[in-house]
Amino acid sequence: MRGLRASVVALLIAATALPGAAPSVSAVAGPADPETASLVTLSVPDRTVMERLVASGADLTERVRPQLDGSVQVDAVVTPTQLTEIRALGAALASEAPAGTRADARKKPPSGDQIVVERALWYKSRDGYFLSVEASSSAAQAATLTVEWRGKRGTTGRAEMVAYVDAGAYLGHQFSTPVPADDRPQKITVTSTGGGSADAHVREWPDGERPDKHDRGYQKDFITQYMPPAQLNERVKTLHRQFPKLTDLITLPYRTNGYRRHAQAVIGTPPGAAVVITSNAYGSEGGDDLSVELVDPGTPGSALSVKLDGKLVTVSLGTDEAGAPVSTAADVVAAINATPGLPLKAALYRTDPGAGVMAPAQPVQLDDFLNAPADVSRKPAEVLALRIGTRRDGSRTGVLAYAQEHAREWVTPLVTIEAAERLLRNYGRDKATRRLLERTDIFIVPTVNPDGANYSFYDFNSQRKNMTNHCPPQQSDPALRNQWGVDVNRNYAVGSHDDGYFGASANCQSGTYAGPAEHSEPESRNVIWLAQRFRNIKFAMNVHSYGGYFMWPPGAYKAEGRVTLPRPTKKEEAFFERSSETILEAIAAERGTVIWPQQTGPVTDVLYSAAGNSADELWYDHGIYGWDFEVGADLWNAGTRTWQGVGFQPPFDEGHKEAMEFAAGLISLVGIAADYREQ
Repeated sequence: MRGLRASVVALLIAATALPGAAPSVSAVAGPADPETASLVTLSVPDRTVMERLVASGADLTERVRPQLDGSVQVDAVVTPTQLTEIRALGAALASEAPAGTRADARKKPPSGDQIVVERALWYKSRDGYFLSVEASSSAAQAATLTVEWRGKRGTTGRAEMVAYVDAGAYLGHQFSTPVPADDRPQKITVTSTGGGSADAHVREWPDGERPDKHDRGYQKDFITQYMPPAQLNERVKTLHRQFPKLTDLITLPYRTNGYRRHAQAVIGTPPGAAVVITSNAYGSEGGDDLSVELVDPGTPGSALSVKLDGKLVTVSLGTDEAGAPVSTAADVVAAINATPGLPLKAALYRTDPGAGVMAPAQPVQLDDFLNAPADVSRKPAEVLALRIGTRRDGSRTGVLAYAQEHAREWVTPLVTIEAAERLLRNYGRDKATRRLLERTDIFIVPTVNPDGANYSFYDFNSQRKNMTNHCPPQQSDPALRNQWGVDVNRNYAVGSHDDGYFGASANCQSGTYAGPAEHSEPESRNVIWLAQRFRNIKFAMNVHSYGGYFMWPPGAYKAEGRVTLPRPTKKEEAFFERSSETILEAIAAERGTVIWPQQTGPVTDVLYSAAGNSADELWYDHGIYGWDFEVGADLWNAGTRTWQGVGFQPPFDEGHKEAMEFAAGLISLVGIAADYREQ
């Protein structure tokens, strides 16, 4: 079975479209078949349209790149129908977007503006030297800013900046992406078309504490493949068995819905004459055994009737005096639902009124459309946490690491497993690791959303949400099954959609559906239970992908006036920033990946509003310093001199490298906790 799963993973990776690729526009094969979804790069003409996309609940990734012409490029998962809807909002595929007019060419240059350099940073990665600059103008987005720099060995360079405007608020200017430099930049001059200018020295990024040196024989690299939930659970159970004195295994109290669905079939031809049949039982509990047929009784003036014979439901259509069937879709639905004792129910197809006359149909077997092997459990799932430390009694500073709130993010559980393996297997051989386990209390949840993860592995690799369907019947025919579920990271209770914050949706088919209520889902309740139960937890890392971000609260704002959740105090903000640079040092030490400065900061400053996310609730309700990794930083293509995205499920060689470096970052967070003293 291990080989079979690996093959499934390989096939799914091969089927994943690359950013920028156009989605398939082939017709839906049948009434029960979902449209093909693809990962694409969209071109959005301005931030106003970007906000429309977020408000619409479009399934956007965290890879957002502002452009010089004022447009924004963002990766998204879309079907052909969704792409049509997105185009109506003003976006287009990046490959089809017309060449933009430079933003400064459309504006009257301001005069006498004042320039402030917020940050001027250089870094050296495995790909060379890069420069990142953030500045602001008193003329706001009306200004056009240019950076010139001088570096070591007489090197020079010049690049233009992009105005960053979000929800109508000007947040400053920055580069679209860090720009390459021939050597270390030392000093910059920012000039404006309005005549303003400012100079600044360039400092190194990140400039945190260097990672601990490990003793000879330090072990790492324990990850060999992408792992579905069953393998992740077995891995943490194995670690607990091998290290019983250093670990506890915690079964979180709220079981998930389970990798299961009700069996369904569509009878007839939608939309005019079709009926959606849904079993009362889950498919794995007998629903898949049911069949439905529509028959012509062969006699004039027959009344519509329904009968059950074993597992077969037979609908005998009503006929007129000439013997022709006259039962409409609405008639068939009413008759099935009025017949007592049936193991299924019926509904009209989407919003169709059901006036079409149904034709006889051969028996159609119901199906839950789940393709995982039989040994993948369909029962409600237990979510496990592995607790690590020499004193697991609440007396040590707690660190919570949790991953895969979003099902399709296959790299993220590997980060937590690799970190757990390093901590436990090096305890007896490495002084620095021993210190961490003696001074901290670590809680690791490799997969918050196991149901969605199974669905991503075996059925629909772009699945973001869990598998609980809250949609009404008109949105619950089987062709829509890839759009069901709740976005777990929009289901929390601080800065939520219910509270009026921006960045989540009330539409049950949306990629950012917040659910019917705050904490409606067991997945979010489990995370908060840990914070409530173990009050010593002071730090948390929510591991996501992709795009290469490092973020902290506030994570949401109200659209009108762009009113964010309360910002941390200056002292708290300084701690977030200082700690982040130390963690980023550890990430960079693995293979030279540097998370961009412009993608490091509060969520609302560097990405977009995400109403009802977990880090906000942990911070505002529980006082936990909550961070968010977005693993999978862009890769530099030296040939084209451009940055390229990696996607949710990169080839395992790249996914493995991401897991290695972010596991080092996670262990660095444990080190920060080991030194933490509340004030």
